[in-house]
Amino acid sequence: MRSLNWLWRAALFLLLFAFALNNQHLVEVRWFLGYRWQAPMVFVVLIVFALGCVTGVLAMLPSWWRHRRGARQRDLLLPEPVAPADATTGESAAGLTASPTTAEAPAELPFPPDMPAPRKPAR
Repeated sequence: MRSLNWLWRAALFLLLFAFALNNQHLVEVRWFLGYRWQAPMVFVVLIVFALGCVTGVLAMLPSWWRHRRGARQRDLLLPEPVAPADATTGESAAGLTASPTTAEAPAELPFPPDMPAPRKPAR
């Protein structure tokens, strides 16, 4: 499977390299107010692709930050993990005697574990 993956990557590289060799002629990009820029077509395509990637990442940043902040808040709502009790001595892993109140699960979790966390309404 690994060799198939590398074969696919090599084929894609050769395809893009052939595209670059076939498009070495100069193109003229005309800007506003009479400005012009000449460059090989490969560079123009590469720059437009990079600008598209940057624009996509910048457009998704607010959503990523919102999801990250929500995940952090959900982590703060989860109960503290309970150390497992040793079956032979009845002591927890920290060396303390496990009391029935610390070994039990909390009465109510912030949200069911098999369902996604509820979304907050947009402001």
